[in-house]
Amino acid sequence: MKILCVIPARYASTRLPGKPLADIVGKPMIQHVYERASKAKLPQQVVVATDNEIVFTAVQAFGGEVVMTSPEHQTGTDRLAEVAEKYSDIDVIINVQGDEPLIDPVIIDNLAQEFLQDPNLNMASVMTVMAEEEYHNPNAVKVVTDLKGNALYFSRSLIPYPRVAGKSPVYKHIGIYAYKKEFLLRYANLEPTPLEQSESLEQLRALENGYKTKMITTNAKFIGVDTIEDLEKVNEIIRKNRGE
Repeated sequence: MKILCVIPARYASTRLPGKPLADIVGKPMIQHVYERASKAKLPQQVVVATDNEIVFTAVQAFGGEVVMTSPEHQTGTDRLAEVAEKYSDIDVIINVQGDEPLIDPVIIDNLAQEFLQDPNLNMASVMTVMAEEEYHNPNAVKVVTDLKGNALYFSRSLIPYPRVAGKSPVYKHIGIYAYKKEFLLRYANLEPTPLEQSESLEQLRALENGYKTKMITTNAKFIGVDTIEDLEKVNEIIRKNRGE
C-alpha cells in the first residue's frame, strides 16, 4: 500500500497573511510542517500543495516536493482531490494542515496504520480529550463516536451534553484526515449537505451520506497557527525545546 502525505498551503489568510511563510526560529512555517511530516515512517512521500508561486518557490528552496493546485477550489477536500489525481499509484492520502508546525509524526503513522489493518476503511481522523475552557468555543470542534470508534457527529456545540456528569469525556476533533484515494475522489464530488452547511463543518458531508469516519485518540497537544499570538507561542515552544 502506497501512502502519500499532503500538506495544503494557501498563501491567503484573513488573520495571518502569508501564513505558510511565517518565520519560526529562522525557517518558514511550511518547512517545519514538511520536516515534521517527513519523519513519519509509513508514508512513502510528502508533498506540499499550494496555489501560490511564492510558496511554491519557498518549498523548492528548502528541497521539498511541491505541486501547484488551482486557486479556484472552495474547500480543502477539493484541493486534496486535485493532488490525488496527479498521483496515480497512491492508495491512501493523509492530509496534514499547513499551519501545524508541531505536528507529531506518530499521529501520521497511526492514521496510516488504520488503513493497513482495515482494507475496507475509507476515512479516518483524530481526536483528543478537550480542555474544559474550550467546551463553549465554537472554533473548537467536538466529536462523539460509537463504541467502535466511528464518528457519530461533529459539532461546534458542546456534545455530549453532560446531563449526567462523568459518563463520557468531551473530545476535540483534530483536523488531520486520511482517506482511501478512490473514496476521496468520490467524496469531493458529493454535494454539500444540510448539516455540513448548518455547522460549517465539511466532515459532516461524509456522515450525512452514510460513510463512516474512524476516529483515533491521541494525547498529543496541537497548536494551529492562526494568529500572531499563536505564532509567538510556537516560536517560544521550539526555542524552549532547543534549550535556547
